[in-house]
Amino acid sequence: MQPGPRDLPHQCLIKRNKKTSTFYLYLALSPSFMDKGKFLLAARRYRQGAHTEYIISLDADELSQGSNAYVGKLSSDFLGTNFTIFDSQPPHSGAKPSSSRASRRFASKQISPQVPAGNFEVGQVSYKFNLLKSRGPRRMVCSLKCPVLQETINDKNLDNSKMNGLETASSGCTVLRNKAPRWHEHLQCWCLNFHGRVTVASVKNFQLVATMDQSQPEGRGDEDTVLLQFGKVGHDTFTMDYRLPLSAFQAFAICLTSFGTKLACE
Repeated sequence: MQPGPRDLPHQCLIKRNKKTSTFYLYLALSPSFMDKGKFLLAARRYRQGAHTEYIISLDADELSQGSNAYVGKLSSDFLGTNFTIFDSQPPHSGAKPSSSRASRRFASKQISPQVPAGNFEVGQVSYKFNLLKSRGPRRMVCSLKCPVLQETINDKNLDNSKMNGLETASSGCTVLRNKAPRWHEHLQCWCLNFHGRVTVASVKNFQLVATMDQSQPEGRGDEDTVLLQFGKVGHDTFTMDYRLPLSAFQAFAICLTSFGTKLACE
């Protein structure tokens, strides 16, 4: 749950098991895409009527909200274009858990006293509709609650309003958007520079940068500082590189939103 480093990102791998709708996050211990590395988190996709949920856990085998390893979840709307990220821990004293049907499915006797029987909203991810229905890259905006970021900004060695071009809104939220790819005339495709960390072309690939004017999600961001990048390197293998202010949990949840078909926005 701690934010990533400020300078160089943590490099991770996501392994997907399509048969079980399960995803595993590993911290890379070498540059090779073949080495799994150190296990961090796992997620399983569930269908809840017209909606989809991803349960995120610290245990690769215990993927339920009743488990002590449960750390949060990701919920989508029926179109799969708007997602809400929930944490299992209250962001502040007095916080009230979500009253969603999913939170009431908790088996309280299975939960340790330190883990509240509820879900607390910590972020949203939205994919924009492609009104012209033309083929092109996805466009996404993320709004995250990053309370640790405000503490970091108050460090005497940092500017109190900006860090790597990032500003925080008065509400403590951080707004990120995808870095716009460029059209490559020779290759006849949209391209981003992943510096060798992505090797397979996919509509799922993305890079997130800061939105400098937090009141305007379309505002100009710091194009030189990629805070999260995600991309395909094999049939069921993807890279995930993240840095401050994102935690591994937040970065993993955002990347999970990229899986699945989104006919309304691509």
